[in-house]
Amino acid sequence: MMNKENKSRIDQALSKYNLNVSDADVQAAVRTIITEKVPQNDTQEVKKFLMGSIELTTLKTTDSDVSVMEFTERVNRFDQEYPALPHVATICVYPCFAAIVNDTLEVDGVEIACVSGSFPSSQALIEVKIAETALAIKDGATEIDIVMPVGKFLQGDYEGVADDISELKAVCGDKAMKVILETGCLRNAADIKKASIISMYAGADYIKTSTGKEKISATPEAAYVMCQAIKEYYDETGIQIGFKPAGGINTVMDAITYYTIVKEVLGEKWLTNKWFRLGTSRLANLLLSELEGHDVKFF
Repeated sequence: MMNKENKSRIDQALSKYNLNVSDADVQAAVRTIITEKVPQNDTQEVKKFLMGSIELTTLKTTDSDVSVMEFTERVNRFDQEYPALPHVATICVYPCFAAIVNDTLEVDGVEIACVSGSFPSSQALIEVKIAETALAIKDGATEIDIVMPVGKFLQGDYEGVADDISELKAVCGDKAMKVILETGCLRNAADIKKASIISMYAGADYIKTSTGKEKISATPEAAYVMCQAIKEYYDETGIQIGFKPAGGINTVMDAITYYTIVKEVLGEKWLTNKWFRLGTSRLANLLLSELEGHDVKFF
């Protein structure tokens, strides 16, 4: 557990950043980006890029070995049937299906992500979270998505939050770990900024908006604040952290909006399918339909 020295390190880390973030200012900045910048990114080139940044996700109660195998085989077929388009970045599943995806996936360059650590609530003993994460990696997961312990954060137990994240990062080792902030459960933009910074200092390789299991998922405002935090963290430490909006990405224009926020706040360095991901399955068919010029239901 973190001692007093470590606790003061979190306070010291937070003190380096502007946490006095106004919701109204964030909303105004996002409105300006959407009005002035989004239309110029509504292009085939951007849509093709977005296709290659999708984390194709199935996190349903009804998932089974058979359904996940079929899900993975569609990614294999896509690579053969649409060779001119980029394949998705990642397949994202529950840990119990990591081995199925690992055994079925034939496409080089597609990562296997598992939601872990008692997704989506993060309400479990740390020993359980560690065991689940270790087993997912053993079975073939190349990336791990965990949920920040939101309850601890809301009660001000920032060292407890950092403890959970850093212990799970130790299990992940060189495997990328995404920390889901569940921004829809946070009270304001200042909370989102603070949660972003704590997560990055504790070991996150990416920060992610949402699980998709709460009433409020990704929003452009949350994305803007998180990207600002990533930029400031990069300026302070030189460490590049990835960004992943997830949940509620229902239209191609939603995806273009997130792309534009990343482009305007973080810049071209983040516009690769390593550093910018989109957690969705719905979007894949929508993008494919627009790119092909007719309705396509492939995934």
